[in-house]
Amino acid sequence: MELNTEILTTAPLDAATVVMLRDGPGGLQVLLMRRHQASNVLGGVYVFPGGKLDPADQHPAWLQRLSQNSATLQERLGEPDIPAARASGLFVAAMREAYEECRVLLGCAQHAEPLSQSLVQALLSGQNWHEAFHSQALTLHTEHLLPWCRWITPRQASVTNKRFDTRFFVTQVPDNQLAEHDNFEATEVLWIQPRQALQRYWDREIELAPPQIMSLVHLSRHPHAQSVLAEAQSRRPPVVEPEPFDQDGVRTICYPGDPRHSVRQAAFPGPSRLMFKNKRFEPEAGLTALLD
Repeated sequence: MELNTEILTTAPLDAATVVMLRDGPGGLQVLLMRRHQASNVLGGVYVFPGGKLDPADQHPAWLQRLSQNSATLQERLGEPDIPAARASGLFVAAMREAYEECRVLLGCAQHAEPLSQSLVQALLSGQNWHEAFHSQALTLHTEHLLPWCRWITPRQASVTNKRFDTRFFVTQVPDNQLAEHDNFEATEVLWIQPRQALQRYWDREIELAPPQIMSLVHLSRHPHAQSVLAEAQSRRPPVVEPEPFDQDGVRTICYPGDPRHSVRQAAFPGPSRLMFKNKRFEPEAGLTALLD
């Protein structure tokens, strides 16, 4: 992983990410996908599915097709200062990206019932996600997609030359859904326990960016999917604005709760800062800080 040294002057782009959950034999598992090596954003890095908010995601026609109205979705997102249509669009974007990047259909029927065969056929025929839902006149169920946190890329971005205002959602994937990579944006999908992902990162078997590292540390505290969902329902999504600085020539990113951060209350458990060493980000106390 290469360190970005640019100071970015552009405003962050709205984006949505989905942390997909399931319960495996050893407990909680999350889905990671490996971004294509040729990607201009985090190529080769393992991430949660997600992407930018598209204009079509917040089209007025969608407001009539969602199981919850825009005011409810805005309240659930916890962002009263943005337009309600944009808040609704972020839920839509999260579900669209889940399909486009790893072929998981969220928001269908009661979230666990067999998928509409006509919808599947529409998608297989070449219609995109928006076209398929509209052509089948289906309602998109939003209640099982839970806001988890919000990450805003700082102007001194450390691993990318773009800024994003990303809303992270959590959801439990229906049993009848199988994730697969598209060989375009992603070259692998991986169901893995959070602690195992962190161990593989430390052993240099996979690459992770700081938001994924810290998210996996947080998720590793949960024994199963319902525990994560219960936490998401019990509090408002914290806002995470990393504050980078250089210390003794080493790029360091601190998070809410760190002595150097402007926000004193921690947003999540685990280490409060990561340091760029050996071409990756690590906590000061090493692997122990990630797994304790």
